[in-house]
Amino acid sequence: MNDEAEFRKLKWRCRRGMRELDQLFERWLDTRWRAASTEQRDTFLRLLDSEDDRLWRWFLGHETPSDDALRALVDDMRETPPA
Repeated sequence: MNDEAEFRKLKWRCRRGMRELDQLFERWLDTRWRAASTEQRDTFLRLLDSEDDRLWRWFLGHETPSDDALRALVDDMRETPPA
């Protein structure tokens, strides 16, 4: 699959049904995905597979992911300024 097709597919997967999560995911995708390392991309894909209620608790800071890579990505996504 070419990069642009993959990007469009990921854009669709970022739609979580909760506007705040949608914005966090899409902002990171738009500003960081293309420059991200393979490891960061893999972590982002794993994050997309997480349940929304768990994601919301992580992004609000009520819980933290036990996985170091997920924790780092959540922190980065929370700090990513709007494009």
